[in-house]
Amino acid sequence: MTMTDGLEDQERKATAQKAMLVSFITIVLFSFSGQLMFNFFGISVHSFRIVGGIIFFMVGQDMLQARLQRTKTQGQSVKEYVGDISITPLAIPMITGPGAITNAIVLKERAQTLPEIISFYGGVIAVCLITLLLLLSASRIMKILGETGSKILMRLMGLIVMVIAVEFFLSGLRPIIKDLILYLNT
Repeated sequence: MTMTDGLEDQERKATAQKAMLVSFITIVLFSFSGQLMFNFFGISVHSFRIVGGIIFFMVGQDMLQARLQRTKTQGQSVKEYVGDISITPLAIPMITGPGAITNAIVLKERAQTLPEIISFYGGVIAVCLITLLLLLSASRIMKILGETGSKILMRLMGLIVMVIAVEFFLSGLRPIIKDLILYLNT
């Protein structure tokens, strides 16, 4: 809402649609190429989970303290700025940030059978559509929640994001510690 302040409803809708299209394409590309990237750079999925957990935790901490960064632009430059915000920072990194990319790579790697792969991409499509609906409804949601309600919701979501981050971090750390213990015992 704050990034598209001063725009007409139609311009806000176009920005949301473009952002979600870019987000969807980014997630799909990383889900396909993630394993190739890991192999090329010699990165393990476990390391990526740890880094993703740390990044998620930092985002959750900012949400918990209600200090998400807001970008504001004045007057005529709003329309020029909006031409760019649908891709950066809205699509990447806000909607499809390091955490979402990490999740896509890790979850796609776990999907081995055709039904699991179809479920994964169905889930990506569902999340993108839900996010689009939320973006399109943002002004109505903000009116209902009010400033206090939105801060409360952001703090609750921050707490949930931090819990997910800890799980992500630990799921990456466990196999590394097990491998280290096996190596030390041999």
